[in-house]
Amino acid sequence: MTIDVEDYFQVEAFASTIDRKDWNHLPQRVERNTERILDILAASRAQATFFVLGWVAQRHPGLVRRILADGHELASHGSDHMRVDRLSPEAFRADVRQSKHVLEDAGGVLVRGYRAPTFSISRDSSWAHAVLLEEGYSYSSSVYPLKHDLYGTPGAPRTAFAPIPGIVEVPLTAVRIFRINVPASGGGYFRLFPYRLTRWLLDQANRGSGAPAVFYLHPWEVDPDRPRQHQAPVLSRLRHYLNLGLTEHRLRHLLGDFRWARMDRLFLHDGVESVPLITSWMDPKSRSR
Repeated sequence: MTIDVEDYFQVEAFASTIDRKDWNHLPQRVERNTERILDILAASRAQATFFVLGWVAQRHPGLVRRILADGHELASHGSDHMRVDRLSPEAFRADVRQSKHVLEDAGGVLVRGYRAPTFSISRDSSWAHAVLLEEGYSYSSSVYPLKHDLYGTPGAPRTAFAPIPGIVEVPLTAVRIFRINVPASGGGYFRLFPYRLTRWLLDQANRGSGAPAVFYLHPWEVDPDRPRQHQAPVLSRLRHYLNLGLTEHRLRHLLGDFRWARMDRLFLHDGVESVPLITSWMDPKSRSR
């Protein structure tokens, strides 16, 4: 179980609608929404990894401490929600270094995990893994092996692998059906798909690969009363407002139907040597494994 801790105005689909310079002046709801998710997880005795933006940690250090006090893993979502594929290697290094320092200062623990905003590590930004390794990260969960208009690398492996020696990449979960990778990782699809379909896809993922499935959610997805961006494109509004009122109910069911744990305890317990070294995912002709 993973939570991408960002506020409603920081999502990629609203990047053309909300200016970054206005972030500090908008009503912030990330703390209350994340605490709501923490309460839900506590009631189910489930553990999760929280990929927290440095921007959020700087403004809400108490939230970082609550995440850790509840027994969850603290990981990085970058500093300012900048897509990796729009940064130079030097700018990316500065971003992940800063976020790691901010999170570790706030929480007093070592941060080993990273998730790129908008799953933006793909073939065009595969250099990012080397930077993460050099900056002290042990794993990433930034590759989504499907085709999407905002992200995705359809030919990438569907289970954990080492893109280079020394670091693990844990892709978001997708199920192969009729030669197509179908998303089974949550997010907007959790609100779009009927709950029974999500549960079936997760069952298929676990049985097919024998590996843990990776699910993700944002704090704003349990907040049906969040401010609306009426000027945003229709597709963006559909993605971000569809079935918000159902998320919490579905999440409670999901936590009861499956067992959930932290990323580090599932994928790092045997070290990076326990996953296969796969570099061919960078080849556009490669097929998902």
